Amino acid sequence: MFRMLEGSVHDPAIYPILERVVAGERLSDADAVRLFHSHDLLAIGRAAQAVRWRLHPEPVVTYVIDRNINYTNICITDCSFCAFYRKAGDADAYVRTREELRQKIEETFEAGGSQILMQGGLNPELDLAWYEDLLRWMKQEFPGLHIHAFSPTEISFFRDHFGLPLEEVLRRLRAAGLDSIPGGGAEILSDRVRRKISPDKTSADDWLEVMRVAHRLGMRTSATMMFGIIETMEERVEHLRRLRELQDETGGFTAFIDWTFQPKNTPYKDKFAGAFDYLRTTAIARLYLDNFENIQASWVTQGDKIAQLSLTMGVNDLGSLMLEENVVAAAGTNFMYSRRELARWAADLGFELRQRDYYYRDYVHPAAQSAATAGI
Repeated sequence: MFRMLEGSVHDPAIYPILERVVAGERLSDADAVRLFHSHDLLAIGRAAQAVRWRLHPEPVVTYVIDRNINYTNICITDCSFCAFYRKAGDADAYVRTREELRQKIEETFEAGGSQILMQGGLNPELDLAWYEDLLRWMKQEFPGLHIHAFSPTEISFFRDHFGLPLEEVLRRLRAAGLDSIPGGGAEILSDRVRRKISPDKTSADDWLEVMRVAHRLGMRTSATMMFGIIETMEERVEHLRRLRELQDETGGFTAFIDWTFQPKNTPYKDKFAGAFDYLRTTAIARLYLDNFENIQASWVTQGDKIAQLSLTMGVNDLGSLMLEENVVAAAGTNFMYSRRELARWAADLGFELRQRDYYYRDYVHPAAQSAATAGI
């Protein structure tokens, strides 16, 4: 299966590892580290694609339409790698008004969207009732809207800032309308890395505990990894291991999304992980995370060609059409594409592009359903 291809970098020592994983054996940490030090991307990518076909035998690539709304950019965490946040009093600091939010959500629905991804900075001026009222308002104004909001970092902040048990915070947010939780703020789940790049942010254990409690309450969440800053390959594997262990325990993650650190406008301008590292890391994630059904492409950071190539190396989902994105854009990266372009990427490789909801069920926009019923 892993015969040498002309023009490729050959690393036959990894072929037995890949054969075992493709056959269904769980990838060990030591073998995963070995793969991270290999440059035989074609062999790793072919193995990842074989696992992808085993999990998703239909020639389908999925996507979702949503909007990433940052309700505030005011934050007290001072993460050294973040170009997005502002301090209270800065000229461009903001908290979005409901009229601003209404316009953004209406535009999302008009574009065929089904959900809102909403995240913000850690703003000490907003109380928990503000968040609860916001969620209730969104659900009342937009019935059927899926609210995918508040990263574990934000929820840990709510717990500490409001002096409430974590489970109570999550129960109150869920009762007000929160449907699922994004995986933002994970970065690398190694406290050595976190102490260096974001010492005031949640610990790795805190991030995982938010997800654990959310899963226990019946909520689904996504998992992420931002890599290519100061972590070692062993720490990347540590990150994947901790996700796999929690997924074994709860089964609550819907998908894994990884992306490369974007250095522009940050103090880490000399740090750069390129397309090769992105493809290798994503393919290894598909091999290692054997209990995750879905792996998303990060075309927002990688652009169209690399995102399309990732569909041949283990990725089965193109993520969000993303009508708005501000955090990565603040770091100088701003790839945006239309549904037609995503469909072309898929079709070029023999895939059908299919819209989904957050839970990876086929999604048809209500307007399209009404038109079909009326025979339009």
